[in-house]
Amino acid sequence: MQLSYQPFNLQLKYPFTIAKFSRTYTPLMLVQVHHLGFTGYGEASMVPYMGESHESATSFLQKVQLQQFGYPFNFEEILSYLDSLATGQPAIKAAIDIALHDLSGKISGQACYQMFGADPQKMPETTCTIGIDEIPIVRKKVEEALAAGFRLLKVKLGRDSDKILINTVREMCDLPLFVDANQGWSNKEEALETLHWLHAQGVLLVEQPLDKNDTDGHAWLIESSPVPIIADEAVQRLADIDSIKHAYHGINIKLMKSAGMHEAFNMIKKARQCGLKILIGCMSETSIATLAAATLAPLCDWADLDGPFLSSNNPYQTPGFKNGRYVLSPAPGLGLQF
Repeated sequence: MQLSYQPFNLQLKYPFTIAKFSRTYTPLMLVQVHHLGFTGYGEASMVPYMGESHESATSFLQKVQLQQFGYPFNFEEILSYLDSLATGQPAIKAAIDIALHDLSGKISGQACYQMFGADPQKMPETTCTIGIDEIPIVRKKVEEALAAGFRLLKVKLGRDSDKILINTVREMCDLPLFVDANQGWSNKEEALETLHWLHAQGVLLVEQPLDKNDTDGHAWLIESSPVPIIADEAVQRLADIDSIKHAYHGINIKLMKSAGMHEAFNMIKKARQCGLKILIGCMSETSIATLAAATLAPLCDWADLDGPFLSSNNPYQTPGFKNGRYVLSPAPGLGLQF
């Protein structure tokens, strides 16, 4: 097998602002794995707060020797090998994992969703994220989401403007809402009051209301919250689930945190065993990682996979999208179109 890669900056349509960060682009590493005349495509979306960069990804990839692995791929063995090369760095590991799944599907003649036993007919609707912004821009974002056919919205909160943002969205539509506070609330009693208010506004779930390290606070919240509380920053990889499972109603799985599709699938199985709900989410991503996550989305309760709709220079075709849901292609691999 041969590995090739190139850095890429994914430009965002609008500055992406959450409770504690803001950015106008996301550094990516686009990865290809070549074998038996086929090419598998993957990507690493390296949002700054996760600590990865073009430089760290390049350094990691220079250590990778995939020639020792043959087809059919043992994904558990490969992930263990990648973890042995460096701690952390889940996004660049995800890029390799996604490329190998795409490659495996192409070699075997299977769509990736078939490899996981996922039924495309069970695809959940996905949200479109409305980041924190000035009110006229929030209105414009909502208009664009509605025009694109989204039937769910996710609103970023975690600042003093929370109720203003929700009221602005509600003035424009009555679509069901998800909320992501990104650890922006510090007082659990005030957070509970806000959760009851959000429930009355048609909010279906709230991600990471308190600091990710405040496990006790989240455990307290779930006792009385009228909406599910979902762990986001508090859970990244499979090993994290046991330590937080008592403090949340569910988890948000992102391929860039889980080191790819293989471990994300294992996280889905583990979450089900623990009685947790599952949201499959994304960073700022091209169609590659979006399709990889959409492959697993039918196995989850909710989806937040809007990367291609929030960027301005996605180098690939936007995946099929109808009635607020992605439409998976039966083509071998991910079904990526150029």
